[in-house]
Amino acid sequence: MKLSPTQPIGVFDSGIGGLTVAHAIRNLLPQESMIYFGDTAHLPYGDKSEAAIQAYSIKIADVLLKKGCKVIVIACNSASSAAYELLKEYVRNDVHIINVIDPMVALVLEKFPDRRVGLIGTKRTVQSGVYARKIEEGHRQISLHSVATPLLAPMIEEGFFNNQISHEIIAQYLGDENLHHIEALILACTHYPLIKREIAAFYGERMTILDSSETIARALQRHLENENLLNTTGPVQHHFLVSDYTESFEAAARMFFHADVRLEKHPLWN
Repeated sequence: MKLSPTQPIGVFDSGIGGLTVAHAIRNLLPQESMIYFGDTAHLPYGDKSEAAIQAYSIKIADVLLKKGCKVIVIACNSASSAAYELLKEYVRNDVHIINVIDPMVALVLEKFPDRRVGLIGTKRTVQSGVYARKIEEGHRQISLHSVATPLLAPMIEEGFFNNQISHEIIAQYLGDENLHHIEALILACTHYPLIKREIAAFYGERMTILDSSETIARALQRHLENENLLNTTGPVQHHFLVSDYTESFEAAARMFFHADVRLEKHPLWN
């Protein structure tokens, strides 16, 4: 399929977390249009089965392909670990798929060889072992220490951050002995950049916090440059699709894009 630079970028996540990725993409590539799909009817993905996440991801990819997207960004660690390989097979040569895991692993391998690195993420991401496996394949003697933090994504979706409740939950998770003496912390969920300041405050600003959103945006930029798909002409249009309407998603989208965002409800199953 012949692709054009003026076609939009497709981005999807279970909810508002992927908006951190979309925001980074907009900042780095301001002339690119985006179609964002938030699967709010099924959030969070972190406690769903692999088969369920794969089914949701295929349906969303269908929507983004029909909308003419030139590349699809899986802005979700759970979907990246559960559905990336399947989606690559499904779309074949139609469009390129970018997941959130590989760019972060590449960064860790480059910047933190022979170091003790921590990771927090959903149960799905941690139990998949995908980060540990890919880092081990990089042969850089990195010691990875992962902790599942299942309350964080729903907490953020409900707007509980930067308050006493979120401080206590974050402190409980980060105090896990498995994260003692780490030299960097991977935020292995795209929701977590929304609490990045609270996480940094827990460590007293001493910790290197690895936020995947900017790393993914740069990986996308490299792909578009390599394939001559960078849009330099415009016009820029952003569309936001959701499988179910939620006020928290609409408020978050407006906050990130500083505009009057109109959501289009697009159920995955009618």
